[in-house]
Amino acid sequence: MINPKRRNKFLTLGLLTLSMTGTYSEGHAREMIEYPRVKLRTLDKGTARTQTYDANVGDTLKFGDLYMKVQTCQKSGPLEQPESAAFIQIWKVEAESKPKWLFSGWMFASSPALSAMDHPLYDVWVVDCLGDPINAGEQNSATNAQGEDTDKNISIENGASPDQESAPQ
Repeated sequence: MINPKRRNKFLTLGLLTLSMTGTYSEGHAREMIEYPRVKLRTLDKGTARTQTYDANVGDTLKFGDLYMKVQTCQKSGPLEQPESAAFIQIWKVEAESKPKWLFSGWMFASSPALSAMDHPLYDVWVVDCLGDPINAGEQNSATNAQGEDTDKNISIENGASPDQESAPQ
């Protein structure tokens, strides 16, 4: 057991060191800028084949028996530490069965393992956000000036994506 006086000395020394290095400071929210396109990379572990997708946010992509839909892609500001993150929903559609959620959440380009899809055959990760930044006041790129839906989603057999009630939490 450590002597209480000696323990207090170590705690004081540790806090002093942290305060001098700046790691014991108040955090601040990172400014994230939304982008209209995303670059994803996929891996088929069975064949060792990789594929890179460059798609619009909102499009549905098909890879094997997986369907992927990127809801948003955001990048940190120019003065922040570089980071790209995308909110992605991934589901599987098998013949004669209901679609099944595999992943719904944020994926980070700098730390793919932080929030990864757990699948025995496929890996999916974010590479970057592309295009010109979207201003907060702009309309969604899926709607044109006349208000028509111009989204180019791939139609899915056996219905659409899994219902939101069955989405992973």
